[in-house]
Parts: sequence; structure tokens; C-alpha cells
Amino acid sequence: MKKRNNQSARGRNRTYMVAGVTFIFFIGVINWLISNNQSVEDVSELQVQDSRLSVDEMNKESSVIRHEEQKVDEITNPQQEPLRAAEKVPFTEDSSTSDQAAESAKPANPIEYVEGTELPKEPKIIDGILLANKQYPLPKDYTPGESEEAREAFNELAAEALTSGINLQAFSTYRSYEYQVTLYERYVKRDGQEAADRYSARPGYSEHQTGLAFDIGEVNHEDYWASTSFGDTEAAKWLAAHAHKYGFILRYPKDKEEITGYIHESWHYRYVGKEVAEKIFKQNITLEEYVGVR
Repeated sequence: MKKRNNQSARGRNRTYMVAGVTFIFFIGVINWLISNNQSVEDVSELQVQDSRLSVDEMNKESSVIRHEEQKVDEITNPQQEPLRAAEKVPFTEDSSTSDQAAESAKPANPIEYVEGTELPKEPKIIDGILLANKQYPLPKDYTPGESEEAREAFNELAAEALTSGINLQAFSTYRSYEYQVTLYERYVKRDGQEAADRYSARPGYSEHQTGLAFDIGEVNHEDYWASTSFGDTEAAKWLAAHAHKYGFILRYPKDKEEITGYIHESWHYRYVGKEVAEKIFKQNITLEEYVGVR
């Protein structure tokens, strides 16, 4: 009887041992599955993060490339400037908008180019004033660069405008003869020579080659630059009323194309000095009228 009880006890012990091992094994399997699943999630998250980093790096690299390309373009094309939009080109006689057509109607006897004229060896200077228009061109090799005196005057003008909440910028000043060739040819190709001649100077005839002409616009309002719509802005109105105090005149006023040779440009100002600018402003005349060539 005692022997049978000992065998029964040993049987129970083996059962308990097997059960215990099975339980431990089961717990181990569960822990492994949990751990393995977590690892998979961790790896997946790392992959996502790595993917995000890769995209960010690609975007940064792309941005750097675009920035470098822009710098290269600025270096290789230092005189780039906004091209007059096609909608600003003078209207033809069959324009459907009568008031616009009337404003851009070509005068009966406008100043014109003298075909076959060779560029001079010296610029035309009258009473100390440099003149550049359709009848008085500049030498091809005339390269003064932007006038330091005009730039200083513009900076004073712009500083004064800021006190009225107007942030002015000269987006086009000096242009070389070579650059004017490129610009003029682009306009002729787009609009034809007859139209281009009314708002863009032929190479050698551009005021910008003097270094004294400043095309002015308002910062953060680039849509109005070199546009007829600029004339309706507060910036343009402020300029028209104050520019002469700093030596600048509106070079191409309204209804003066027969004298200046070009249609009205509300953004194109010419530096002539305070004394002369004051006289031209008060008399409401053009530069041609002031020096007596018209």
C-alpha cells in the first residue's frame, strides 16, 4: 500500500513538472511573439522616418540646386529685367476699346528715327544736359554705367517715399548697347517693329545707356512694373508729385509722343539734377522742349 502511494506521488510530480515546463514554454512563446511584433513595428517606423528624411534631403538638395541655378543666371545675365507685358503694347487702330485706342493713337507728326543714320562718335550734350532720343543717338561704345549721382539721388527719393509708406525700387537703370540689342529684338519679334518703336528704343538710342534713366516700381507690387497700370497706383502719383525735388523728371509724359518719340511711361524717370528738374516740372514740358530741339 505504501509503495503504491509513492508511485502515485511520483506520477503527480511528473504531471506538475510537465505542466510547469509547458506553461513556461507557452509564456516564452508569447513573449517572443510580442517582442518580435514590436521589433517589426520599430523597423517599420524607422523605415518611415528614413523615408521622410530622404524626402526632406531631396527637397533641400533640389532647393539648393534651384538657388545655385538662379545665382548663375544672375551672374551670366546681370541686366535681366521685367519685359513689358504683351497687353501693354500700344493698341492698333482696330482696337475694340475706344478710350484705350485714343490714348495710344499715333500722333500725326511724331519724332521718328532717321533711317541710315550712323551712330556718332560723341554723345549729344546741350547746355550740360546729355540727350538721347530718336534723333540724337549715343556712340556704340558709350558705357558710363549707372550714374552714382543719380543713384544717390534715388536713394534719397526712396527714403522720403518710405515715410509715406511707399517702398520704391529702381528695377532697371543702366543698359549697355549690347543688352539693348537683345531687348529690342525680343520686342520686335513679339510685336513687330512699328509697335516696338513706340515704346522701346533701338540700340544706341536708349536713354538707359546714359546711366541716368531709372525705371521705378513699388516693392511687392511687381505686377505693376513696366505696366500702364502703374500710373494709377499711389506710388506713381507720389513719384509724379515729388521726383523733381530730387532731380528726376517723368521722361515720357502723356500726350507728348510727337515730341519725345515714345508713348507715356509712368515708371520711366530721368535724372537731370534738381535745378533743371524743378524748371521742367513747373513748366510741364519735356526734356526736348527744355533744351530747345522741339
